[in-house]
Amino acid sequence: MTTDGERGGAQRRRAEVAAAAERAFRLLPAAPSDLTSSGERSPAPARRITADPDTVERDLMKLVLTLVELLRQLMERQALNRVDEGDLTEEEEERLGATLMLLHDRMTGLCARYGLSMEDLNLDLGPLGTLLPPPE
Repeated sequence: MTTDGERGGAQRRRAEVAAAAERAFRLLPAAPSDLTSSGERSPAPARRITADPDTVERDLMKLVLTLVELLRQLMERQALNRVDEGDLTEEEEERLGATLMLLHDRMTGLCARYGLSMEDLNLDLGPLGTLLPPPE
């Protein structure tokens, strides 16, 4: 059960995040193809999702695996930070490393099963760049 204070705090945080996102999107430059010669946005048709019945399972798996890969990379970075800070015992470090390697192997196996490569999971977000950072 949450108190009114907790709900108010959560609502304030959501409002702050929404305001920050709104400011960020206002700062994003338009893609060159979206601008007319006078520098104004041209009316462009909305992008539509085309669902091909033959590839819908693969496309859905690509989306799911992309999200899982993003979370895996975030967990890996958090784990490295904890190791660098000395927050983990040696046994915890070993277990965490083994778990992350196993998860990476499973991701690679699922990609192969659906005819995807790890590069296929790196969605292009237009002016924001790619979703996943480049491999190191």
